[in-house]
Amino acid sequence: MNCRLKHWREAATLLLAAGRSGRLPRPPLGRGDYEVLLLRRHSRSGFMPSAHVFPGGLVEAADFSSDWLGLLPASPRCGLGPVRPPPPGSRRAPLFATDRERLGSPLPGEVAFRICAIRETFEEAGILLLVPGGGPAAGGGPVPPLPAERLPSAAELGEWRRRVQADPTCFLQLCRHLGCVPNIWALQEWSNWLTPVGRAGRGGRRYDTAFYLCCLEERPPHASQDDREVTALLWSSPTEAIERFKSQEIWFAPPQFYELCRLCNFSSLHELHKFSSDRALEGCEQWMPVVLTASNGYIHLLPGDELYPEDPDYTGEKKIIMSTDKKVEDIMKEGSVFHRIVTKNINNLAVYVNIQPKYKHMNPLMINSDWTGYNSRL
Repeated sequence: MNCRLKHWREAATLLLAAGRSGRLPRPPLGRGDYEVLLLRRHSRSGFMPSAHVFPGGLVEAADFSSDWLGLLPASPRCGLGPVRPPPPGSRRAPLFATDRERLGSPLPGEVAFRICAIRETFEEAGILLLVPGGGPAAGGGPVPPLPAERLPSAAELGEWRRRVQADPTCFLQLCRHLGCVPNIWALQEWSNWLTPVGRAGRGGRRYDTAFYLCCLEERPPHASQDDREVTALLWSSPTEAIERFKSQEIWFAPPQFYELCRLCNFSSLHELHKFSSDRALEGCEQWMPVVLTASNGYIHLLPGDELYPEDPDYTGEKKIIMSTDKKVEDIMKEGSVFHRIVTKNINNLAVYVNIQPKYKHMNPLMINSDWTGYNSRL
């Protein structure tokens, strides 16, 4: 882990998409053939209380342990595919580009962040994303869950889960016990979000978070909230999740809303898997939203938007506040180059993007937007 970080804490999160098993009812037309796992954070959480989020959490020293090198392949980057150099004028996000060996960590960051996302998914949802043996599973499609015969009993699994929650080093012990390794090869690099200035949690906590995507053939056989950090577990198609959000059944922070809108471009799990696998070779862009306060709402500006600052205040030390007496509607009518999330109230978000996406990525698709009159996407 990077102990030199002053303003952010490194974290990893996982967009876990799974096909519907034969036991589940077929989705309505247009809903897609897969669902995404969402977890409701505890109401007393110090960051985004009661929000529905993707599983994930802080990177721990145990995720960078040299002991993982005894389980994972010894090839460069533990068998992960190479990431192409960024386009001219761009650079690899520092989260991934940092030389971890110089920080005393023998494990590449791209490996450790995946281990973190998989460990946190087990801690928060009880789902084990492991593969038997010491290398990637065969096949090129969505991955199957760990075979039931490789899983311990429910009671033993629950005990291991409690041990890992109390001590992250126990996750490596669990992998050894089962003769498995974290399936880091099933996780595809998806995005990198920084907590914006002014949106920190208790104690000024801000996060530099790696977002990964993993496609499973079907829902894992075991999944349950931990009733500590997580109080509810929900499998939902991206479209259904956004509709629940708009009807105020659940709440998302802007990054989760943005990513769910991006997933709405894909109705097929295999299509999503192929896109994410091919696109992950390109890497991703680091985004820190900059909040513009209007008289009747907020606009979270993202890189590429015409109002995004040339030199954003990453640390908050400059004490720059972007605000205007204009209404959101007027700001939108005056603009022409958009990459922004507009917030009128806690359950009224809308994404507007008409810039060309970088790194061969996909712009969000707005579903049943209440906002009209603007170009929402290319």
